[in-house]
Amino acid sequence: MNVNIRNKKAYFEYNILDKFVAGIQFLGTEIKSVREGKANINDAFCAFLGNNQLFIRNMHIAEYSHGSFYNHESKRDRVLLLTKKEFKKLKDKSEEKGYTIVPLALFISERGFAKLEIGLAQGKKTFDKRDTIKDRESKIELNRAMKQ
Repeated sequence: MNVNIRNKKAYFEYNILDKFVAGIQFLGTEIKSVREGKANINDAFCAFLGNNQLFIRNMHIAEYSHGSFYNHESKRDRVLLLTKKEFKKLKDKSEEKGYTIVPLALFISERGFAKLEIGLAQGKKTFDKRDTIKDRESKIELNRAMKQ
C-alpha cells in the first residue's frame, strides 16, 4: 500500500523556495497508524526547539486501533532528521524575516521508512493568491475547450 499524505493548502498559502526530505522519529504505534493512512499534516508546522533540533508540531496521527496502553499522543512534537548541511541552511534561512518551514507531504520510502517532504517557504500576499486562483481557473477552461 502506497501512503502519500499531502498538505494541499501549503502551495496556496506559500511560495515554496526549496524542498528537503527529512526522516521522522516515530514511536512504534505512530508508524503503524501512518502506514494505515491515518495522519494529517494540514495544520502542522516546523520549528527549531530545545537543543538545536527541528521539530514538527501540530501533526495529527490517530491512535493505533490495535494498540494497548502503550499508544501514543496524537499531537506530540516529533523530531525531524536532516543532514548537517540541510539543517544549517534551514536554520539560517528561517531566522530571516518572512521565511518559514512547512510540511508538504508525508510518505513511506522504498525501504519502509516514513519521510516528510518539507519546504522553505515565504508567505503569499492576498493578490498573489488571487492570481493563483485566476491561473487555475483559466487552465480548467482551456482544458474544457480542448476536449470539445
